[in-house]
Amino acid sequence: MPALASKVSRRLWAAGLALTATSPFVAAPARAEEPPLVTTDDRQDSFYCQERRLGYWFYCTRPKPPERDNAQAAPATSATSQLDAVTAELRELKAKAILEPTPANVTAYIRFQREQLDRASLFSDVWQRAIWQDPDLDYTLQRPVSTLGKRQWQDARGAERNAVMAHLSERYGLFYFFAQSCGACEVMSPIVQSVATTWHITVRAISTDGGPSRHFPTYTVETNQRARMGLEPKITPAVVLWDAAKGQAIPIGYGVMSADELQDRIYLLTSKEAGRDY
Repeated sequence: MPALASKVSRRLWAAGLALTATSPFVAAPARAEEPPLVTTDDRQDSFYCQERRLGYWFYCTRPKPPERDNAQAAPATSATSQLDAVTAELRELKAKAILEPTPANVTAYIRFQREQLDRASLFSDVWQRAIWQDPDLDYTLQRPVSTLGKRQWQDARGAERNAVMAHLSERYGLFYFFAQSCGACEVMSPIVQSVATTWHITVRAISTDGGPSRHFPTYTVETNQRARMGLEPKITPAVVLWDAAKGQAIPIGYGVMSADELQDRIYLLTSKEAGRDY
């Protein structure tokens, strides 16, 4: 029996050695003793992602890099560049047709020119329609161009001007510079006198050469008044509006003016700011 027990014991010991050599549970610690991997490569990814199945948290599924659009559109050409190109092509076709007037060259120029004329006509048509449909763009509402509209505008404008001129003498007076030897002054003097009489405006006539005026017998000989007012000293006739409230001279104009033009200038300079009436 002791021999049999010894024989069984030897068999169990041999079987234990075989299991130790082949079992995965015993082999695992041997891997744990290997030095840790520092670099990342495909083998490491295979170890963590396939063998250990660690999944998302170890980036086993790598994000795909954004795809670049290889067929990127070229930057759009500006409208100015396109128009310059059309102009350049038209000039080139015209020059070629003139220098080499073959039927083909002349026909090419005529066709291209017709295309641009059609384009210009379309632009003009759309321009006109836009003005019709947007009153803010329609300048004819301020200054009519039709015969009927222009007549109505002129009547309203005349009434407004007359209302201003009726009260002008309350604040303003006129300086009128003339010369006896000035032919234009002979034409302008009665016009100034007529406007002043109509609206009861005081006129101070100043003779630049000391000579008299039959329209303004109570004249004054100039003593450097024009220079003090900042006027051109050698030009006559000259009409200057004097603002008594501000003590300021407002030049109206030089040379011959009609009565309507003289009144229009006075009206604009005393009642309209620059840029409001155009």
